[in-house]
Amino acid sequence: MRLSLRQIAFKDMTNEEGVAANSSQHLRHPMRCAIVITMVLSLCMIAHDANAASSDGCEGGGFTVLGRTSPQDASLPAAGLGSSFRVQGKYVSFDVDSATFGITNYQMTGAPNPRDITGGIPTPVFASKMPDHRGLVLTSNVDLELEGPDLVLMRQGVGLVMKIQAKDCAQGGIFQMEVERSDQSRTLFTHVLAPSAFYFDNPNFRAREGESLPYKDSTVTVSARINFANDASAKFVGRDSPQVADRVPHPSCTNQIRTSTGELVPVQHCGAVSQWLVASGGRMGQVMGEDAVEVAPPSTLCTHKCRAQNRVRGAAVVLGFPFQVPEQVRLKPRAP
Repeated sequence: MRLSLRQIAFKDMTNEEGVAANSSQHLRHPMRCAIVITMVLSLCMIAHDANAASSDGCEGGGFTVLGRTSPQDASLPAAGLGSSFRVQGKYVSFDVDSATFGITNYQMTGAPNPRDITGGIPTPVFASKMPDHRGLVLTSNVDLELEGPDLVLMRQGVGLVMKIQAKDCAQGGIFQMEVERSDQSRTLFTHVLAPSAFYFDNPNFRAREGESLPYKDSTVTVSARINFANDASAKFVGRDSPQVADRVPHPSCTNQIRTSTGELVPVQHCGAVSQWLVASGGRMGQVMGEDAVEVAPPSTLCTHKCRAQNRVRGAAVVLGFPFQVPEQVRLKPRAP
């Protein structure tokens, strides 16, 4: 019996057995172990981010990819992909670059939902999220899995595996991109916001920086938070969510941000661009809405046999953000 991508990863998360016996039948590729690690890593993120998106936020959600709709578990022939292809959902849409699995034109549709953060209007979020594979190219068929609001896309090339996972929901942890390289080197990801969006240093977090806030039966210390927002909706807010990844500082985008003590500290982050060095087996996620402005522990550092243990489920304090965002905390210039 053929195991789905999700089943392989789930077995690895829930059993002590590991996945080698099961995965070898499904993933016939020299990098199959790397692929399994990559998929397991994605479920570490889902435990913290995607599960935070409640079911009403995903009501009626589901993607269409090259004519395929949910439920679907298929292999998309490389010859039919074109240079890029569209992923269209009820709440979210974006284009996938076939050779790199970078994405462009990420947009929230504004479809009605109790947890809508767009104000009911189509809202561009990211112009692009592009990995620099330094000459490596994806060439295989695309493994596709569609189930309810969930999407998994995976493609391989010589020395390279990329996977995209998305949820068609109005908010929550709704997107992530993962990379695995046979040389184990890091990959530079460049995120470019849509023209209407901007990064900012969240003053609600600065005001409580260093304070301990309750989380379940413990506490979490508030640290500085970079979010992105726009001027169109008081609920539209998001953040980049890294795992095994480090942000690249941009000295040409040095902003002086005032702390709760009145001290000015330099923040080297541009207003529309962020760059990240992502370890092989690491990922970059995207969190939207209330989950982007809550105080919770970071995702567990995990590359193998991850377990579902980072479920927030309303246990975190939500600090929110000011709307309109004050000019003095908007990060500048927009690009390095």
